[in-house]
Amino acid sequence: MARDVLLAAVIGAQGLKGEVKAKLFTATPDALPRYGALHARDGRIFTVTAFRSTKPGEAVMAFREIGDRNAAEALKGTELFVDRAKLPDPQDDEFYHADLVGLEARDSEGRMLAKFSPCTISAPAM
Repeated sequence: MARDVLLAAVIGAQGLKGEVKAKLFTATPDALPRYGALHARDGRIFTVTAFRSTKPGEAVMAFREIGDRNAAEALKGTELFVDRAKLPDPQDDEFYHADLVGLEARDSEGRMLAKFSPCTISAPAM
């Protein structure tokens, strides 16, 4: 998953037909369905069949693979990823976190200030 980008996380079930509420991590929320199928860390695939933005940074989605509320509730906390190659190229002054993983930030004297890891940015002990 080194080249995967986290796009959303399921925060709960919505309704009785298997829709989920999700927190979105995209600059343009409505673009999420255009990236194709999403996948969980464990390899499960989720095909978006319906999508509607709700409040800022959140949406309600339906997946072909989820047909009822119980299945939707079981997804709570699931992070949803897409392969980095499916995303548009960033602007000149922008970066995807996945592109920075493994890189180090150093000051003008070569001292390491931070190292980018898959989940966080870690700073060395001072």
